Amino acid sequence: MCDLLKEFGAMTEKLKAMETRLKDSETRLKDSETRLNNSETRLKDSEMQILELRNKERTKVIFSATIGTGGAFGPFDTDTTLIYRTVITNIGNAYSQSTGIFVAPVAGVYYFTMFFHAGGEHEAKLYLYKNNELMIVTHDHKSKSETADNGGNAVFLQLQQGDRVYVKLAAYCHVWGSNYHTTFSGFLVSQM
Repeated sequence: MCDLLKEFGAMTEKLKAMETRLKDSETRLKDSETRLNNSETRLKDSEMQILELRNKERTKVIFSATIGTGGAFGPFDTDTTLIYRTVITNIGNAYSQSTGIFVAPVAGVYYFTMFFHAGGEHEAKLYLYKNNELMIVTHDHKSKSETADNGGNAVFLQLQQGDRVYVKLAAYCHVWGSNYHTTFSGFLVSQM
């Protein structure tokens, strides 16, 4: 009986040791599962960031257009939106050659330029608008002693998706439309 009790005591000790090892294994397994879940979450976050970066890289917006009509364009009795009908580049199709208006496809910082060529007999003045707000002007006074005038301006604008940018010719002014002298261009610098 004594031997049986000793064996039973030894088995009880072994059972307790196995239970302890089992609990330790369960704890380590739970820790491993937690680390695995954390790794999966970080991996999903990384994949989302990569997709966002790829989408930002894919958004290309670049345009350049010229009035392209023969001779002088204007003067008119009111400020007139210029329609640059000859499109040189329109990556992203954000510029409309039928309206003369650029519509931002994504929020971001954009760079715009406007240049003109005009004769000296009339004043030349162009306005660049963001939505209905005047942003920049380029201007040259009329002159009887000059035969030709050139001017331009450029600006960085922070736009929201759907913002409109366009150029207006001031009332009683003109620009030269032929030979690709008068241009409107822009591109997306950085998506926000």
